[in-house]
Amino acid sequence: MSELIPIKRALISCWEKSGISELAGELSAAGVEIVSSGGTAKHLSEKGIPVTKVEEITGFPEMLDGRVKTLHPFIHGAILARRTSEHLAQLQAQGIAPFDLVVVNLYPFLSHTKDRNLSMEEMVELIDIGGPAMLRAAAKNFENVAVLHRPEQYDQFLEAFRKNGGKIPFSLRQQLATEAFFYSAYYDSQIAQYLDTPAEDGGLSNRLTQFYWGKKPLRYGENPHQSAALYRTFTPAGNDEFPLEQFSGKEMSFNNYVDVEAAYNLIGEFSEPVVAIIKHTNPCGVAVGDVLRETFERALATDPMSAFGGIIAANREIDRDTAEGIHRSFYECVIAPGYSTEALEILRKKKNLRVLKKEISAAKNGNYTYKYLDIGLLIQEADTIDYDPAKIRSVGAREPETGEQEDLFFAWKIVKHVKSNAIVFVKNRQLLGVGAGQMSRVDAVKLAESKARQAGHDLRGAVMASDAFFPFRDGVDAAASAGITAVIQPGGSIRDSEVIEATRQHGMAMLLTGLRHFKH
Repeated sequence: MSELIPIKRALISCWEKSGISELAGELSAAGVEIVSSGGTAKHLSEKGIPVTKVEEITGFPEMLDGRVKTLHPFIHGAILARRTSEHLAQLQAQGIAPFDLVVVNLYPFLSHTKDRNLSMEEMVELIDIGGPAMLRAAAKNFENVAVLHRPEQYDQFLEAFRKNGGKIPFSLRQQLATEAFFYSAYYDSQIAQYLDTPAEDGGLSNRLTQFYWGKKPLRYGENPHQSAALYRTFTPAGNDEFPLEQFSGKEMSFNNYVDVEAAYNLIGEFSEPVVAIIKHTNPCGVAVGDVLRETFERALATDPMSAFGGIIAANREIDRDTAEGIHRSFYECVIAPGYSTEALEILRKKKNLRVLKKEISAAKNGNYTYKYLDIGLLIQEADTIDYDPAKIRSVGAREPETGEQEDLFFAWKIVKHVKSNAIVFVKNRQLLGVGAGQMSRVDAVKLAESKARQAGHDLRGAVMASDAFFPFRDGVDAAASAGITAVIQPGGSIRDSEVIEATRQHGMAMLLTGLRHFKH
């Protein structure tokens, strides 16, 4: 096994031409023979780079509308040959010179998989056969051959080529082979996924593949004794940057990433300016308003004690005044779509505060959510539906007043982001109390009241949202005793009539959405 192999002969066949003339030009200037097929050979020739066409090597023209051009022993023998005396003798007997470098990228099937303007026949013609075969052959023979499959690799390769006098080290060849096999597997998986038909029972594919790359080691997982890392979803056009831009502060932890995602998912529900404070994935403060600093203060007032060490999220640029408010206490992270220059200056003074930037949107990646189990993977459509206005039923003692209705729908957006069993109290579009993760719904109501009382909130005229139906009327009775005047919940209990009767006895308004928001 050679630590360094000289690059004397290269096979270049690329659909994506960016950077290829610069790569081939430097190789050619260093004395490397360039062999290319079809459009790549024409492209390089037009750039003044000497090139030998594949058909001159094989003695066989392209055929079947280009389906067959590189699938030939003179190509694959040159790629797969080990540098043993036996293999080299066989090549010599056939008049074949070995390749030391293969540069191939594939037909653009992946970039067209969501383009429903193309017919199945057109998509099939974008399935590359010769390209993956060459990639895999070169990757298999990485002991003797270097393989490149995307333009982003060219600079690293050329740097090693220059540094080592036209030779490539074993470690880089192995890395490039790993990347080629990974990409080839991803390419084939996307073809299979495109051709697969949805199951009859829910619209999900019968087969699922997921690819992640770019491991980012974390200090530890949820607890210090657990190792952890972050991988980003693989896309062929992806870069080496993670989707969260960090301006300052400590490295992100496992728990930080989980909480930050919960934060931006929640604020993505709102179009108006909103600030949310998250603790252990649950909101402990949410408010909307026209002035961001005031909105932050109202969110903080929900539960100032729990907010300590939490995650602050806003769907508007953080200004100086808001930054000054944040600076007064300790928080783990701040996330927003942007920051003013003055705000960044203020927040950076908190050395441990992680200041993050991300465009805020309610859209989830692929519109699915996943949970990994020992026995397999659970997958579901993301919970992105709020309610159907046409299906909402008013069943209480009266219709909600205008302010109550605004608060009810505000509360409904929040409760779906609280761990079940979930109850939230809201007044004037400010979260007042949260009952999260309780085993009984009435206990969730009592916890929401207790938290609101601890923070000094007046619950008279507040509203309540429940993520699922009330199995008994006791939850509504407890809410009425706390001062709640209106309720929004899915309905669907076998005791709905008793629950509705409770609201009528207490003179409360109640809206039934017909939609549940469990969050486990």
